[in-house]
Amino acid sequence: MTSLPIGVVLCLTAWITLYKLLCNNNESRGFEWNCRLVTLLHGILAVCITAYIGYVEGPWPFTHPGTKNTPLQISAMVISLGYFIFDMGWCVYFRTEGPVMLVHHTISILGILLTLSLGESGIESCAVIFASEITNPLLQARWFLRQLGHYESLTGEVVDVLFVVLFVFMRIVVGGRMLYCELISPRPRFIIKCGGVAMYVLSWVFMVDIGRFAYRKSQSKYRRWRDQHRLAAVNGHDGKTD
Repeated sequence: MTSLPIGVVLCLTAWITLYKLLCNNNESRGFEWNCRLVTLLHGILAVCITAYIGYVEGPWPFTHPGTKNTPLQISAMVISLGYFIFDMGWCVYFRTEGPVMLVHHTISILGILLTLSLGESGIESCAVIFASEITNPLLQARWFLRQLGHYESLTGEVVDVLFVVLFVFMRIVVGGRMLYCELISPRPRFIIKCGGVAMYVLSWVFMVDIGRFAYRKSQSKYRRWRDQHRLAAVNGHDGKTD
């Protein structure tokens, strides 16, 4: 157990060091740009590791929740724990995120700490990390496209659609199934089940925000299409008059 705190400190130091290196070598960009690069890297790394754990190493989280942590599961959780502590500190310092995201980071940190301390339910934590981070690259892509002035393009449309579809499928559909398997299984501890419920409720909070965003964007696109259609009709009418 003494190696776990050391591992977390080393991972936290690694994420901070990476951020500092990016800031020093990418001074033309702001602090948030470099922080989001770190976030993007963590998302890709976390998805790759947890995907291997779930699909190759096992066990399958839907059928074996509450099992003992494996060394690879512990490594994946330590890496993500170091990142979440770094990002939580960055968000608090720069005050860039609202209460929902801060609650998400807090629950993630406490959940990973609990799983590591108990020595079990690592497969569920890795499944949650996978489902949470798989949409992360798309989320960061949206932000970078905005900063570069390319968001209002076909690429931006594709990224938005993929993000919404993937979020609904992974966080709501698959996440709901995962929570059901967790709750009916006798193996996971009650506190772990409570953590699963909290994360799923938080997913629905994000889902409401995403639904509002999708509605506003669809309404905006409809208004633009309607205005263009009316303008074309007016121009056509004027042409006939002439």
